[in-house]
Formats: sequence, structure tokens, C-alpha cells
Amino acid sequence: MIVSPGRRYIFVHIPKTGGTALALALEARAMADDILVGDTPKAQRRRGRLKEAKTAGRLWKHSTLAEGVGLYTEAQARDWFTFALVRNPWDRMVSYYHWLRGQSFAHPAVTLAKNLDFAGFLAHPQTQASVGGAPYGSYLRLGGADAASAFLRLEHLEEDAAPLEAHLGFRVTPLARANVSERDRDWRRYYDAASAGIVARICAEDIARFHYSF
Repeated sequence: MIVSPGRRYIFVHIPKTGGTALALALEARAMADDILVGDTPKAQRRRGRLKEAKTAGRLWKHSTLAEGVGLYTEAQARDWFTFALVRNPWDRMVSYYHWLRGQSFAHPAVTLAKNLDFAGFLAHPQTQASVGGAPYGSYLRLGGADAASAFLRLEHLEEDAAPLEAHLGFRVTPLARANVSERDRDWRRYYDAASAGIVARICAEDIARFHYSF
């Protein structure tokens, strides 16, 4: 998450959507009072500023807009340019699985990914509940209502980022790649009909809203 009072924007970082690359691009032009919540070098250097922060929910790099209230007011969240990256859900799930397999921290999703093949990971009720229960739109809701100024599709970023860049007054695209998982770039190779169908079902809201397809 990045909160910029000076430029009046809030970037909500949805996991495994390319958000680290965008965060780095935004942080390269960060203002002195920008609040950076994450694990990038600049965010780590400013981490001390968050010690006294009191927010409505958990404060971490993937906080939702509602959780971050306290760093900003609800009125500011509705008035400022609030945005997030989104990504083709089939591609995202491949990225998520391979990223989890490379982690060493204790978490149920890490355990699942390390002990199951990709199809088994998708078929597990825990994965389906976790991913299906957090559609992209849920990250930018306040009081149950959509408060997003923009969702930027990773696959069409230069087109979708135009309103953001107009607001900022500088370019953030094209993005340099960051936090890349070890995997085949052609995500379709990881799927059979059954596993592709699971993603179609649990991510149906995102697929319909952002016009994604397998």
C-alpha cells in the first residue's frame, strides 16, 4: 500500500498482480510525506513512521482500502485517486502457487503448495475459500460500496494507467519486472479442463468484471 497525501492517491496492492513493480515505480517519485507500507527498500527505510499508526484493520503491504483507514479518512479514500492492479486470474493462480513454493515462512497456503501439485492446490477447499472469498473489488470497498477510482489490468497497463498518469503528472509505464516467480510464462500449460474450470468458478466475479478469459 502507498498513501500519498501530497498527490492525493492511495495504491492498494492486491497480492500477485504485479504490484511490487508498480510500487517501485511510484516510490521512485515518492514525496517526503508519502506513507509506504511494504518490503521495498524505500518502504523499509520509512517503516519507523508506521509505529504509532492506528488503522481500522491489519496494516501490511496488502491491506485493503477499508483496513487502511486511519492512515487516511474515509472521506479522503473516496475523494482521492484510489487504485489497484488486477491480473488474469488463471495467470495469477500460477504465479501464486509458484511463489508459495519458494517461501519458508509458516502459513497454511505455503504448506499446501509445497505438498500438492498445482491441480491439487487449486482443488483444495482452503485455496478455493481464500481466493474465492477475496475478489479484486473487495480490496477497494468502503462500507460495502466500491470506492475505486480505477482498476489497472496488468495485461493492458499502458492503456489503463492513462488516468493515473494524468493524475500524477508523470509516467509509471512501462514497468520493470519485479518479484518474478520461477515458472513457465505460458500459464495455460499448467491447466487441464478441470483445474481451469475451478478458477473460472471461484474467480467468476473478476473474470466477468474485467473481461478476462482463458
